[in-house]
Amino acid sequence: MSLVCTQSFRLFPRLMMLGAMAAHGFCAIIPAAAQTEENARTVRAQFSPEDFARFAPRTALDMVQQIPGFVIREGASDRGFGQADTNVLINGRRISGKSNGPIDALGRIPAASVERLEIVDGASLDIGGLSGQVLDVILNTEGGISGRYRYSPTLRTDDVPFRWGDGEISISGGGAKTEWTLSFENDQGRFGSTGPETVRDGAGQLLGTRFEIDTEFFDQPGLQGSFSRTANNGNVLNLTGEVNAFLFDGREISERSPVGAVDEVRRFLATEDEFNFEVGADYAFGLGDGRLKLIGLHRFENSPTVADVRTDFADGRPAEGSIFSRVANEAETILRAEYTINRLGGDWQWSLEGVRNFLEIDATLEQLAPDGTLTPIEFAGANSRVDEDRAETTLSYSRALTSRLQVQTSLGVEYSQISQTGPLGQIRDFIRPNGFVSLNWKPQDDLNISTRIERVVGQLSFFDFIASVNLNQDRINVTNADLVPPQSWLAEIEIQKALGGYGTVTLRGFGEDITDIVDQIPIVGGGQAPGNIDSARRFGGDVDLTLLSDPTGWRGLRMDLSLSLVGSSVDDPLTGIARPISGEDIVEIDLTLRQDFLPSDWAIEFRGSYEEDARRTRLDEVSVFRQRPPFAQIILENKDVYGTTMRLRVGNIFGSNNRFSRTIFNDRLINDIAFTEDRDRTFGKIIRFDIEGSF
Repeated sequence: MSLVCTQSFRLFPRLMMLGAMAAHGFCAIIPAAAQTEENARTVRAQFSPEDFARFAPRTALDMVQQIPGFVIREGASDRGFGQADTNVLINGRRISGKSNGPIDALGRIPAASVERLEIVDGASLDIGGLSGQVLDVILNTEGGISGRYRYSPTLRTDDVPFRWGDGEISISGGGAKTEWTLSFENDQGRFGSTGPETVRDGAGQLLGTRFEIDTEFFDQPGLQGSFSRTANNGNVLNLTGEVNAFLFDGREISERSPVGAVDEVRRFLATEDEFNFEVGADYAFGLGDGRLKLIGLHRFENSPTVADVRTDFADGRPAEGSIFSRVANEAETILRAEYTINRLGGDWQWSLEGVRNFLEIDATLEQLAPDGTLTPIEFAGANSRVDEDRAETTLSYSRALTSRLQVQTSLGVEYSQISQTGPLGQIRDFIRPNGFVSLNWKPQDDLNISTRIERVVGQLSFFDFIASVNLNQDRINVTNADLVPPQSWLAEIEIQKALGGYGTVTLRGFGEDITDIVDQIPIVGGGQAPGNIDSARRFGGDVDLTLLSDPTGWRGLRMDLSLSLVGSSVDDPLTGIARPISGEDIVEIDLTLRQDFLPSDWAIEFRGSYEEDARRTRLDEVSVFRQRPPFAQIILENKDVYGTTMRLRVGNIFGSNNRFSRTIFNDRLINDIAFTEDRDRTFGKIIRFDIEGSF
């Protein structure tokens, strides 16, 4: 019997225990017969394909991106399914699969398959976890086969090779009862940057100069497919599957001139040859007065990586270097059941989920000897396996309190057992409650207010448990088997105001009180690694504004502005002084201006973005990455060139550079600086040509 199956049987009694506890409470509060009809969901806005005709959309994604005031939430990459955390549905259902996110799913749906788009109140749905505005993409049932294709070659003005292999093709079909899609895509990247770097001591004296060339090439080919069948009795079957690869080759060449020493050349090489696949199925059918949905999914990933650093000296002395090789295998198996029924004037959903996860790492560290041979270096904790058995049960309820006010509540409990092999390994169990209350209020026809208070149980990255080394940055994390999942209280409010024909504005605010946040901490016995800090706080807000010029008589002009501001605070585990959470987003601004020259097929678009993150903090290092000035691009588009859409994109029109600085400390507690590094790399203009068509 396989390990997965064996562990699933271990988990089954715990699933049944949690299920019985929840089912007892569930049955006790539900009357024997339904009291009301199903709640009608609240539709805020509705769009037809004709509303987007001037943009000549090729996919459902092209339409969605033009909806005023709506921003797609990709959702978290947590293990298991849990409650819905994206804001996109297709035909009233959550998107099937795990790796299949809303942007990918919508991008595979030809525009001809879309019947209409609806923005609905999440709390008015019978899907646990949704609040605020939710998009439902309704597909037509006309049948037939349709498809789309895209090819996007890219030329850069620096020394990066021509990107010729980026594109995708997808087809879909079906009829009144059947839907299917099949797509192939290669996401190809060719990146590079060059520039100087200076190294100084703690007093600011120059220690050396460097000139560096960095290149990163990757190809990510993937084949995805889905099938959905609705039987005459209303039962629904969904099947999904995909297989992908990630082939990466990165290198950095650093020509160094240390003060008072001979010149040297440092070469860093990194490769990865990842393979992964995912298969899933779900089946929904009537059971009693309600509806039961059974879900199963399995995914697997194999990721061999190699990091190789070597330094050659101008005086001919023996080269120095190290190689870190690692093979990471990880897998996830999910079994989930959801039962939905209408009682007490609202929709109830009870869910039961069991998840089996593992990460297994086999790693070696070798050092280059003076004679040119490689000598193995003992690196404790780099070879290990982490397993998790997790079970969760949740009961949620949603109903309309008035014609303008909906409520959704959820209460659940999660059990997890985490085990790690090796001399520092151990087995630990956790039981954590979770849940939320959300309200959607529509005081006016053009005003929607959503609020949510939630108890969140976070998840851990299994890679944080296992010792690792970053040869390029000379960083080492030791083993920490004592990590515990973070928890938090989260409060959110969203206000959306329609501005008539002029557009929409959406304001969001949040505050979060976090327990056991994961950050870099000192480890007993020496070294540092990701670990838990007692408490932290996050707070902030964002605004999404869409303005349209048509009501003023100026046709075809549209502006989209997104602004996000986030603050955070955590007590540094070394100094005890409050600082922002390491690497936390602080400011993010995205601006798009688009002019469609109606009634012609021409359009021009400007896109600009600016980001600022908090400094990344380790016990002996503080670093920050900045892209200055802001990145921007101009897009010239023709929507009908012999039936295709063609776009010419010119990126980095302001000459943005990649800037990175870090400070290495002998002792950060007393601000004893060993040295600083400051780099400024240019990456030139990016010229991309898109050809999109439908068939």
